[in-house]
Order: sequence, then C-alpha cells, then structure tokens
Amino acid sequence: MMLRRTFALSALALAFSAQAAPSVGQAAPDFMLKDASGKTVKLSDYRGKHVVLEWTNPGCPYVRKHYDSGNMPATQQEAVGKGVVWLAINSTERASYEYMEPAKVVAWQQARKAQPTALLADEDGAAGRAYGARTTPHMYIVDPQGKLVYAGGIDSIPSSDPDDIKKAVNYVRQGLNEALAGKPISQAVTRPYGCSVKYKA
Repeated sequence: MMLRRTFALSALALAFSAQAAPSVGQAAPDFMLKDASGKTVKLSDYRGKHVVLEWTNPGCPYVRKHYDSGNMPATQQEAVGKGVVWLAINSTERASYEYMEPAKVVAWQQARKAQPTALLADEDGAAGRAYGARTTPHMYIVDPQGKLVYAGGIDSIPSSDPDDIKKAVNYVRQGLNEALAGKPISQAVTRPYGCSVKYKA
C-alpha cells in the first residue's frame, strides 16, 4: 500500500513538473527575481514589450563561446536597440563550484561588452524550473502579451567551437526579427545545447 502511494505521489510530482514548463504558445510563467544591485524585477513589469530570457553561467564553455566571440553581446545589443528587454538569468546554486556572485557575473559580462537589460539571480532555481531551462545557454522569447513564442538554442550548431558561429543560424535574432515584423516565428522550438543548469538539489 505504501509503495503504491509513493509511486502515485511520484507520478503526481512528475505530472506537475511536466505541466509547470510551458510550451510555446502558452503564457510565460511570471517570476520575481533580484538583479545584481538588489532591485526586484518581475517579468510582468515588461508586459507590452518583447522579452528575451537567457539562461547563463560564465563557468560553462558554451556560454564562454558565445560571449568571448562577441556573438551574445552583439545579439543583445541588436535586440535592446530595437526596444526588446533582455534578461540574463543565472540559476547556478551557491554550493556549485561554478557559482559566481551576481556583481562578478555583471563585471564578466561588461568586460565582453555585453548589454543585457538586467542580470537576475535565481539561486533557488524556481524560475529556471518553471521554464524547464535545461542548459546554459537556454533561450526564450516572450511576446508583448506575455506569451512564450520561442524556446530553444541560441543557434543551429550545437558545439563549443567559436568558428561554428558564422556558419550557424542565430535562432534568437531570426525569431526576434520575425516577431518584431508581426510574423509568426518560423522555428519556434529548437534544441537547446550547452552545459546542464547547476540547480539546487
């Protein structure tokens, strides 16, 4: 009896976690996180604008590929220049050897000329789990009505080699350009790639 009950509870937990991660076309989960200066930021504060969510971790070689090459900063600058809000989210738990204080992550980004609207700390992993973020980077686009319209990778070549960037399709740039032009995103779901998110157990 106890085993059956435990199994039922486990199945319920699995069903809940599967439901928790939204699909493209559904409402993007709201969240409330602090930026590097301690200011509280809510996704719903940006209703009326397109928002890019970027899961990041400077300890990941795939993240470093896109930052050190200038690809992520250039994509950010282009998006922000068009009025898009760009929120970089770090869900790395404090106990991880890859954890970096938010102010240090900001300094790391700024040294690479990165310009996200904000860097947000998600140390308990609640926001990351709500979106089903699996990798760094893992990218999402939310439309002005608060609906998720893109989920997946930064681009089409899943490697840590910077030389592949120029040959790849930048899915975020492509998706934003289509969305801003009032068109449906042609590749709205792609495969994310990178390092696993170092969530709190």
